[in-house]
Amino acid sequence: MKKITTLVSMSILIAFGAMGAGKPADKAATEKREDKPAEPGKIETKNKSSFAMDVEARNPFWPIGWKPTAKLSSGGAGADQGGDIPVSAFVVSTITLDQGTHFAIINGKAMQEGQQFGLQLGTQMYQVLLKKIEDGRVILSRHDQEIVVPLRRK
Repeated sequence: MKKITTLVSMSILIAFGAMGAGKPADKAATEKREDKPAEPGKIETKNKSSFAMDVEARNPFWPIGWKPTAKLSSGGAGADQGGDIPVSAFVVSTITLDQGTHFAIINGKAMQEGQQFGLQLGTQMYQVLLKKIEDGRVILSRHDQEIVVPLRRK
């Protein structure tokens, strides 16, 4: 029993001795910090991360297997210019015809007649007007182009 008590006492003394040995090093470290006053509220980053993506590379945030509907145009035209918009750029999933109000869900967004919205194909942005909602189809217009998009039925 005396051996166990002696062993425990010795280990406690060794532990306290090891803790006491670290105090001068900590004191030196605090003295170095006191030489340089830290700016309050400022956080410094050691390693800044960055991300650079090639123009032709696949966007890592797209779902696996998903592909954009249109390719980049080589014409170099500005926003809202260029050729006709294909019907395949629109997906009409729902049409609601109520008394006086008509709603349609186009490309996942709820819209009503007379509403204008933006459509991005590649790098170009087109402004499209929802002209009319009919039973089974919607009629969109952009400048002088009229686009009839049928309801997508599964």
